[in-house]
Amino acid sequence: MVAVLVEAVEILEEEGPVEIGDELELTAEERERIGLAVQAAEQRTNAEIVPMIVARSGLYREVRHWVGLGLALLVLTILLTIESHWLPWGWHASNAAWLLLSTLVAYGCGVWLGTLWPVIRLCTSAERMRHKVKLRADRAFSQHAVSHTRERTGVLIMLSILERQIYVLPDRSLDGLASTDQWAQVVLAAVERLQGGDIVSGLCQGIQRCGLLLADICPGRPGDNPNELPDELIQEP
Repeated sequence: MVAVLVEAVEILEEEGPVEIGDELELTAEERERIGLAVQAAEQRTNAEIVPMIVARSGLYREVRHWVGLGLALLVLTILLTIESHWLPWGWHASNAAWLLLSTLVAYGCGVWLGTLWPVIRLCTSAERMRHKVKLRADRAFSQHAVSHTRERTGVLIMLSILERQIYVLPDRSLDGLASTDQWAQVVLAAVERLQGGDIVSGLCQGIQRCGLLLADICPGRPGDNPNELPDELIQEP
């Protein structure tokens, strides 16, 4: 049933690159501030906003192997180029062993380098990162039951730190009620603060802008506006 819900979501998304640090630790006060921003934004709409921060949307294991292979080939090339300096008396079995060992050590160092976030960003295309963020948002939409509202009016606002992307994913009943440009304004509102490294303010600003948009396209009904989804920030690795 969960998988069916994911596939049935009519996706209307806007993602934007943001310049933020790698820090993910938030204080209780900061988390409360985000929750209060959600409560305020939902006052005038029947929609539900779910804020989420993830450390990364993909593992990018291939980066480790490519960096390891590249460094190993570089070291091997250098050693063979300067062969006359370190092998003045010709080849011996022990020399071959040292050459192999040096190459393997270089590969291991490259694999370790491939786990560093700046290296992952450098070696991974923007298109692949966007795809990974989209997949993570789709999965989170299902896992956290964002679609479990009476009128399918949930909206996920997900910030992925490694990829430096913010992704807005509304449920299918909101499809067509707002233009792509209007959803883009939600992203831009958040990016203004996120570019300065202020994660909390950026997310709160995006939530506020999303609330204003939802108040226009999905206004609340007096006496019939239950809080169907938790307002607290979802934070995952």
